[in-house]
Formats: sequence, C-alpha cells, structure tokens
Amino acid sequence: MRFDYIIIGAGSAGCVLSNRLTENPNNKVAVFEAGGSSDIWKVKMPLALLYAMHDPKYNWKYYSEPEPHLNNRRLFCPRGKMIGGCSAHNGMVFVRGNRNDYERWESFGLKSWSYDKILPYFKKIENWSEGENQYRGSLGPLPVNQSKNVNPLFKAFLGAASEAGYKINSDMNGETQEGMGMFDTTIHNGERASVSKYYLNPAKKRKNLNIFSNSFVEKIIFEGKKAVGIEVKIKNQIQKIYAEKELILSGGSINSPQLLMLSGIGDANHLKEKGIDVINDLKGVGKNLQDHLETYIMQECKTPDTLYKYTKFIPKILAGIQWFLSKSGPCSQSYLEAGGFAKSSPERELPNIQFHFFPSFVINHGLVNPSSHGYQLHASPNHPKSRGAVTLNSSNPYDYPKILFNYLEHEDDLKQTRESINIARKILSQPSLAKHAGQEIGPGIDKQTDDELNEYIRSNAETAYHPCGTCKMGIDKMAVVDENLKVKGIQNLRIVDASVMPEIPSANLNAPTLMIAEKASDLICNNK
Repeated sequence: MRFDYIIIGAGSAGCVLSNRLTENPNNKVAVFEAGGSSDIWKVKMPLALLYAMHDPKYNWKYYSEPEPHLNNRRLFCPRGKMIGGCSAHNGMVFVRGNRNDYERWESFGLKSWSYDKILPYFKKIENWSEGENQYRGSLGPLPVNQSKNVNPLFKAFLGAASEAGYKINSDMNGETQEGMGMFDTTIHNGERASVSKYYLNPAKKRKNLNIFSNSFVEKIIFEGKKAVGIEVKIKNQIQKIYAEKELILSGGSINSPQLLMLSGIGDANHLKEKGIDVINDLKGVGKNLQDHLETYIMQECKTPDTLYKYTKFIPKILAGIQWFLSKSGPCSQSYLEAGGFAKSSPERELPNIQFHFFPSFVINHGLVNPSSHGYQLHASPNHPKSRGAVTLNSSNPYDYPKILFNYLEHEDDLKQTRESINIARKILSQPSLAKHAGQEIGPGIDKQTDDELNEYIRSNAETAYHPCGTCKMGIDKMAVVDENLKVKGIQNLRIVDASVMPEIPSANLNAPTLMIAEKASDLICNNK
C-alpha cells in the first residue's frame, strides 16, 4: 500500500494532523495507532479518568527506572494507547503556558516559535466558551470551557489564595498567566472533549483518510537517508507501507525516540551496543527528557464536601447512573479544575510554580481509595533544570524502553519544590478554608526543616504526567529536528508531538501539543 502521508500515532498530534492534511482531497493519508478505539464510557466520563490510565488495553503503563534522587523509587508513567492518545485519559486541564516560555524557544534560535507566531495556532484550536478576543479563539474544533464547578471547596480555596496575597485570574490563557482561578477544561456537555472526537471523527467521512488501529509500527524503512515507509504489524502480519511524500512520527515523548532508535537514528554508540545498524548518528535522540514533578500537600477535611463520599458503593452507583442518564452530576467533572501559577519568591520575574487543587486524597495514582474526607494542593516547579533520557533495552520493538527522568538531580529543583510547599501551606492556612481544614496529613505539621521536607519530597513526589523534550527542536548539536520539525540529516521524516519541545512550558502539555500539530500541519501543507 502507498499513501502520500503516513502518520505514526493517533494521539493528540496525530488526530490534528489527520484532520488538517485531509482537508485537501488530493492528499491520501494513513494514520497508524498501536491501540484501539477510545469510544468507551471510561474515556467519556470525566471523573473516570483514572480507569483508562490503569487499564493496559488503553495505556502503555510505563515505569521509570529507579530514580536516584527519589529514594530509588520507580515512578509510574502512563501514556495513552488508544485513538486520541493522552487526550483520552488526561485531567482535561487546558493551559497554554506562559508567553515567556515561547520567547525562550525563540531565543534558542527558533524564530518562528515566538509567542506572537504561535498565538494564532492556539486560537485556531479553540471554541472557547467565553467568546473570541485578542488572545482567545471561538471558531476552532475543540470545545474549551472555563470551569463552572460549584464544589464549595473550590470557592474556599480561591478565597484562601486571595487572602494569602495571590491575585485571582479569570483567564490564565489570556493576557497574563499569573494568579489563581478556575482552569479552562476540555469538558463539554458533561463529557470529555477528546481530540479524537473533535478532530479525528469529523475527518473519518473523508475518502482520503485511512485509519489503522491496533497496528504496531515496528520500524521506519529507509533508502539511504530518505524515509520511505514503515514496517507495521496488522492482525499479526508484518506489512510494508510506503509514503510518497512524508512520514510523520507522532508517537509521543517515549515512543517517538524509541522508534527512531529502533530504526537506526540516534546515538551511534548506543545503537551499535544494541545491534542496530546506524542510519544517522543523532546523539540527542532520547535525551533532554523533562517532566513536571508534583508534591502533594494533603489536609484532612472536616466537612463532607470532598469526593470521598463517591468511593462508597451506593453513592458511586447513583452518581454513575446520573451521568449515564443525563451527563450531569459529580461524574461530569474532573475536579482538577482550580489552581494557578505563583512565584516561589518575590525576586522572581515570572511565576515558577503551578498548583492544582483537588477535593480529595489521591493515593497511588488513584489505585487506593482514601479512608477519610480530605483535599490536597499539588505543587510543581514549572521549569525543572534536571534532565533525563529514554534509551533502549534491546532491539526488540516490543521491549519497553528504559525511562530515567533523573528528577531532582539539580539542587534548584529541590529548592523550588520546598518553596512550593511553603506557599501551599500559606494558602491552606487562610480563614476561607478554616471551617474545612483539619490536620495536615502530608508532609505533616512536624515536618518543617529543609531536611525533613527534602525527605518528604523524595519519598512522595510523583509525576504530573508531562514528559517531553526527547526529540528536541533546535540548532545546537543535540537537536533532533529543525525549526520545521524535520529530522536532521534525514529526508521526508518529521516529528510532531511533545517530544520536539526544547524546554517544557509552564503548562499541562495537551494544549501546547495541539498548537505544535496545528503549526506543523501548515508547514507540511505549504511544503516548508
């Protein structure tokens, strides 16, 4: 089989590309996804987000290598394995990042990725509930709604943040990011607004789009240094599929570098060690791995306003019935809908900490139900200085790669995390939360010194599920793709996903990934 364009991965970026490239009826496009359909209630129900995250049918369920600065813990690293990718199991928080994030990208020599250049693509994505303005779009395919969750703990949290001296921001995707407020979400009419539903599904009726699910791409085929096709397992048979114009790799920050290395693109010494013939020696493949590391400040709640009640059989069943009948009630929200951005110290020019307030305890990524009412404030530094890597275990494409985030390797990351705990404590101790606030569970009021907080962080901090940077865009020797997202030294191969981010933005990563895919679609369609 031959197509003009082959897209590897039907995650967030792959869905956008599938839609935009097939707007031209002359483009024959095929998209290959290792997972299956995401058209299931576990995906559609916002409050059920952890179900798909822990189901190996819908998630790769990676784990890191023992993290040396986190007491050698192996951290859970879920990645979407279904149509829609991580947009089908994420927390549905829609945050673009700070203007300065993209000015920094520009300063790395990426002139076309400045904030002013990428803002039109952010606007192009959105059908924003509050209407179009200078910063927001209202004509895009994806419903983006400012949360209207009325849980009283959200009101109390925002009141407490204001009392602690932090401004309330009604639009963190608008003119300024700093402040606390209700996040924008990709929840619409009580259901998850996944990228597959709003980008891919409308394109399915086009005759020039071919979608292959449950299809595992094992290798990219090259003629010299030109990418010409893929070897893919479909229904237990290996097929060779060819691209006349381009291959576009959209596997995400773990799978994209893995497939490049399996195909012969990466650090030559590493590839030779695994018995892989080298097509192109690109030492940056798999390097520059970044993520947001969250620490939870956990507080008992004296009022019955948390999600704890819905861990009980009868309330859980009744809430589920309500959602199935009317797409309303507690199951129609994600509850990761309040938070914001703050400076960890007054001398900082920009906010460097992101917070998510959640009206329940989260234990082991939701695998363990809480035993009491409680709430927690998630705190994470926006721009960690530590860097990790994705490497191969073997040349077998079905062997999971080695993932080492190397969290907290840089001392400043640990310092900022301690500062974020102090901010969280300051907010949670304010009068607006007084009637709700019980005992501090984590770190615990007895943990006050730097050493005590360091140990709490090393023993308890968890991923915010934002891996990126492993095939970074740039002009330096460790860059994997150029400004137009073309793999360096290779013809007809681009990467379009979060792996190309040179530096992690101050954001949940779905919105920036969609922006990258929208911009990439224009680059491809304009032959740039």
